[in-house]
Amino acid sequence: MDPVEINNGTWYLRALRYDDLVDDRPALAELGETDLDYVHDAEDGWADDTRYTWAVCEPTTGEMLAEVTLDPKTSFMSSRARPGHEDAAAMSEDTVRRYASEVLGLRVET
Repeated sequence: MDPVEINNGTWYLRALRYDDLVDDRPALAELGETDLDYVHDAEDGWADDTRYTWAVCEPTTGEMLAEVTLDPKTSFMSSRARPGHEDAAAMSEDTVRRYASEVLGLRVET
């Protein structure tokens, strides 16, 4: 599956990025993620339908505040947020849960 972008009205959910325009690695490091291949692995997860990963972003700046992941095989979802942005993660979990239910036909576990 190609990455799916979702706007929930408050936050913008998009695929993780590391390119000339956007580099999510510093925000991921704040989340404790130091694997340099993490963004590439997230792309692979979308491509082979093993893990869908969203960067939860502030819509006007694109700054990554949190991350939500969904395993489409097990329907397990998790999230993590940069300090002070737990609300972005929680609201985005609800958004991904609705997406998974309505589009993918999954009942999400957390």
